Amino acid sequence: MSPVIAASPTGTDTLMLIVIFLMLLILIFLAVAEMGLSKMTKPKAAALADEGRRSGPALLKLVEQPERWVNPLLLTVNICQTVQATLTGVVAGRMFGAWGVAIGVSLNVIVFFVFAEAVPKTYAIIHSERAAQLTARPIDALVSFPALRLVSRGLIGLTNVIVRGKGLKKGPFVSEQELLGIVQAAAHDEVIEHEERELIESIIEFGDTIAREVMMPRPDMVIIPNDATVTSSLDLAIANGFSRLPVFAPDDTDVLGLTYTKDLIRAEREGRGETSVLDLVRPVRFVPENKPVSRLMREMQAGKFHLAIVADEYGDVAGLITLEDCLEELVGEIVDEYDTEEHSVEQLPNGDYLVDGGMAIDELNELLDGDLPHDDWDTLGGLVFSTLEHVPTPGEELELDGWHFTAVEVEGRRVRLVRVRALEPADDNYEPAETAD
Repeated sequence: MSPVIAASPTGTDTLMLIVIFLMLLILIFLAVAEMGLSKMTKPKAAALADEGRRSGPALLKLVEQPERWVNPLLLTVNICQTVQATLTGVVAGRMFGAWGVAIGVSLNVIVFFVFAEAVPKTYAIIHSERAAQLTARPIDALVSFPALRLVSRGLIGLTNVIVRGKGLKKGPFVSEQELLGIVQAAAHDEVIEHEERELIESIIEFGDTIAREVMMPRPDMVIIPNDATVTSSLDLAIANGFSRLPVFAPDDTDVLGLTYTKDLIRAEREGRGETSVLDLVRPVRFVPENKPVSRLMREMQAGKFHLAIVADEYGDVAGLITLEDCLEELVGEIVDEYDTEEHSVEQLPNGDYLVDGGMAIDELNELLDGDLPHDDWDTLGGLVFSTLEHVPTPGEELELDGWHFTAVEVEGRRVRLVRVRALEPADDNYEPAETAD
């Protein structure tokens, strides 16, 4: 095998080496710009623009319209990489012969990966704000070239012919799970308080919550009988501490309307205690059980009503929801001086939990750090009832997803109290002891 002999570079080779070096510098700049602009957020860009930074307006424009710069920048990177790779192969081949191509490719991969990818992008991740400000104005000027934008759009159009699509959309560029991860990382690094993290997570999850998940179910509702008097209705309201109570329709299956405690008190003081409560009934709103709580709360604010009856898909009464129920999904449980605070979970000395059957599966998963399914039910009692496929008897047990459940208290067809215990993980290395015959 003949040794590799380097030929003296000609004037053309020197010119191509200069172009290769310029391509390297351009690729370094583009790598910093790509990572820096990707890490920049809209609020931060707006703050920099408000501070009067020279790069602020261009930076804000790029961050607000990422589809404007992403494709042209990637196209420019591809052009520079292609040009430098081609020139490197030509120069190496002319200077080192047949072995030059292999040498050129090896050096090209090592040098351009380290200096045009790893180093600039690492710098941009560490100093994302500085990187975005340094590159904002040049990138804004670059993507404004009509020829580059025209070529970029043409290539995206060709892509859409091959694969059906509309190119880069306007967002969202951060998914819900990614945003939750960012919030948790910020709380872990003490950038925000844990109370702030919990509030942000509640707000994000608030949009996915529906009325059925937060309502008071029909068996727990306190409803005034249709034939009740003002006095008996007032006694019922005072005994349960409610300011509004639904009133049964004549068939005792539907809700006719609402009666307000203040109306009952006024009528009682006026000496109308023996009159029918139907004289004081006010209209009530009905909402479907799958109505988003966020939308319902806005309607309650606009319509100035604090309570609604939740109906299922067949029109039957499924439960009751209040404005307080909606707010508790955001800020947590609200307990005033007249409420009796009930603990839905009690941890036993042996590590087991006594859990109220009405506890939501989402809350139980958060407590146990588990992943119990909740596709066909919302509560722990519903999980036990549906998994067993019959009304459980006190003491009946089941195992599911690494947890052991025992029905402790059953009232009618409703599971009131459940004992929850974590199952011991199976020991795959266990071997039975050998015994003599």
